[in-house]
Amino acid sequence: MGVQHEQAPSLVDPAGPTISLVSDEPVFIMAAALNACGYDEGLAESAPVRQRVREEINQALAKSEDARARRDKVCLYIAQHRMTGTEHDISQYISLALYLSPPPELETTVELPEMPPDSTQVVEIVPLLRDFAAAVDLHGIWLTVHHLYDEETDRLHDPLSNMIVSTNLYLKMPASTYDGRRFIVVIEPMLSPRLVNARVYGTDYVVVVSPVNGQIPMNAVRHTYLHYEIEPLLYTRANAIDRTQPVLKEIRDAPLDFRYRSSTLALTVECLIKAIEARTMDTGVPVYKIPAGIDRSDLPRYERLREASLQKVEAARWATVRHDMNQGFVLTQYFYEQMLQFEKDPASLKDTIGEMVYSMDVDQQVHRARDLDFDKEADEDVLRRSTPRVLAGLDLAESRLQAGDLASAAKIAHQALAEPSDSLQSVADSARANFILARVAILTGHPEEALDRFQKTVATSKEPRLLAWSHIYLGRMLDLDCKRDEAVAEYKEALAVRDGQQDTRLAAERGVKAAYAVQGHSCQEDAEDDSPDAAPAKPGAPTGAQQGTPKPQ
Repeated sequence: MGVQHEQAPSLVDPAGPTISLVSDEPVFIMAAALNACGYDEGLAESAPVRQRVREEINQALAKSEDARARRDKVCLYIAQHRMTGTEHDISQYISLALYLSPPPELETTVELPEMPPDSTQVVEIVPLLRDFAAAVDLHGIWLTVHHLYDEETDRLHDPLSNMIVSTNLYLKMPASTYDGRRFIVVIEPMLSPRLVNARVYGTDYVVVVSPVNGQIPMNAVRHTYLHYEIEPLLYTRANAIDRTQPVLKEIRDAPLDFRYRSSTLALTVECLIKAIEARTMDTGVPVYKIPAGIDRSDLPRYERLREASLQKVEAARWATVRHDMNQGFVLTQYFYEQMLQFEKDPASLKDTIGEMVYSMDVDQQVHRARDLDFDKEADEDVLRRSTPRVLAGLDLAESRLQAGDLASAAKIAHQALAEPSDSLQSVADSARANFILARVAILTGHPEEALDRFQKTVATSKEPRLLAWSHIYLGRMLDLDCKRDEAVAEYKEALAVRDGQQDTRLAAERGVKAAYAVQGHSCQEDAEDDSPDAAPAKPGAPTGAQQGTPKPQ
């Protein structure tokens, strides 16, 4: 079965402009509900409309016990699905809101398999949200404040347009003509001004930001816009970029997201964008301007002053390049040097990108990467990608396991175990490889090996989902061995891990209440198997490939 991409968010108008700045009522309703449930991040810095909406909601709640009850149900759901305790928890709800129809229906506009995975994790909030929105008349509140949203949009129009024009001037390219893709900036003052929710949904690039007095995190918006303009140029040269595969081996210990460490294409796109950002950044260093009407004999002195200021600007830009290189974006210096030449050439990036890619000396980039001392922690990534990636490494092993190809899954996992384990990432990969091999051992009838590998996973992993399910599997094996007390202890360990996933909690709680059994076993009667590798318990329920297997984040 081929890779299935998400459908466009509901706010995308197929007949609308390629680039747009909009507000969206479903996003407003979701953000308002989050505020009603204690979402206070950035409140002091937010536009006044945020406090106004909160006060109107509080007034409606004070008048109606039913409204308070419906609010409490929404808040309980949010509390039960709090995963990280950070603003990343908010992002999944915003992602869902982009796929909701306007009130009063407030329904998902596409089928669940066609939505981004993070949005489907909280989709059960939709009926609760619909009831809450009706109870406090969020649509009516929206109508009273919508003109304030329009005012923010008007203030942002020129700054956003100037960013797009200046970016395209630097690239020497016109704004992308209609090709089915969209770049959309959604304003939502009910969110923290510090929160930038930038996503790629299929071919649509969407940024949700909170404006204050006509200002938004324009650098983050521009970063997403650069992806929108540059990705098509590099995607058509994917085969040529594949020859940089040896570079990936050198960045295994870099603090990069998995997609950069596993995809030459993703790494190349990001490095080119970072090089462009370094070349065009505001360094904060004023460039000295030679005064008009000076005496010719004084010109060398003024030129030295100007040259000194330009050197400071360049030093600041190179410092940014070095930082990006140490983060693991090891092709940034190459592209930075290429952009220096690009700026002197009248040709557009579209016309020169091919030569940049094809003329790269891969061996030089490998040696350059090998000499780097990578940072220990990664910078925050502006853009999140919702489209499925090409699977590789242990992700591919998980996929092969779910497809029943046990031999391939085991081979990949064994290869991961053979890698040196002198870094935190290598230790994490080893734990995950053991988790995969333990399940292969169960399916091939080798319980002793499975027991050993689950125990190794528990001993080495710091990933909550791996730990919890390893305890659950160990509990089930102990149940089948008629060691009920020890099994219950394992199920309780799984609950104590608190990985935040419903399937984990249900499986562990069921194990505590009743012994796990299989047909024909003498300890207990048959019990339902809700492990990650089991079939869905009901139509539409997440499969093991979707929910039961930990994925790198």
